[in-house]
Amino acid sequence: GTPTTVAPTRRRVGVLVAALLAGTGLLAVWALTLGDYPIGLAGAARAVVGAGPQADLLVIQQWRLPRVLAALLGGAAFAAAGALLQSLLRNPLASPDVIGINMGATVAAVASIVLGVPGLFVPGGALLGAVAAALLLAVLGWRGGIGADRLVLIGIAVQAGLYAVKTFLLLRWPDDVVQQAVMWTIGTLYNRTWSEVAVAAGALAVLLPAALLLLRALGVLDLGDDLATGLGLRVRLTRAGILAVAVGFAAIAVALAGPLPFVALAVPFLARLIAGPLSPATLLLAVVLGAALLLAADVVAQHALPTALPAGVVTASVGAPLFFWLLWRHHRREA
Repeated sequence: GTPTTVAPTRRRVGVLVAALLAGTGLLAVWALTLGDYPIGLAGAARAVVGAGPQADLLVIQQWRLPRVLAALLGGAAFAAAGALLQSLLRNPLASPDVIGINMGATVAAVASIVLGVPGLFVPGGALLGAVAAALLLAVLGWRGGIGADRLVLIGIAVQAGLYAVKTFLLLRWPDDVVQQAVMWTIGTLYNRTWSEVAVAAGALAVLLPAALLLLRALGVLDLGDDLATGLGLRVRLTRAGILAVAVGFAAIAVALAGPLPFVALAVPFLARLIAGPLSPATLLLAVVLGAALLLAADVVAQHALPTALPAGVVTASVGAPLFFWLLWRHHRREA
């Protein structure tokens, strides 16, 4: 856009991000008060900073606060992964839950659970599975360079193959063994720990600045490989670097929350409709939207339904119609 249109757009996105941050903060504090053990807003706020009755401290600091933070970090990471992949591959369907990355994490986590690996190490297995799936995707798509269309098609094939492996694992072991694995595959924030939250926060502190630095190169890639090469960009290496950062986001998200559907698919799409093509402002909007959406989904799944459900049930129920509506809006604009 022209400078006269870019500045108002940035201001509008900035105001929207600020409003979303404030609303998400209020939702996070409210989420800390919800549950079988009632705690008021003031009591929850005191417990967050380490003050108040011992029972409040235990409930807030050991159970509710890690879960809330995991929702925020996981939602942000899912959205960032989807935003980078959709822009890199120039395809609104290119998200980690479509091209096999999330399924790689799922297979590794299911294998860990059914083989009796201690629960503390299941998120680590999921992370390794996501990285392994991405490496497989890159190796299969590397011949002649990582082309956008080629990677999407290969990713869909990888997704199908890994889904078959996951199904075999779930059918191979007795029901009592796979019950926890089935719950994990739906996507849940249950029983998150401070160590998992700390690792995720540290990873995001590295990945988000890296993503922002790569956005300029991503803009050059949009000009086409020949022109980008003529401008001095190392196209293959740049594309691999952006893919690696996107996979890092996806791996952290899946390790925290399981393979939640539609967050990485719909949120970046919505952010682009509001803020335009991927830019620092669009990425920031997507990250905040993702954090808010996953936290809201978890609150609804826990407290607004007749029985508590995994957050993935809500993201799938809301995400599918939301994405179809966004896709309809997008095609209507282009018509």
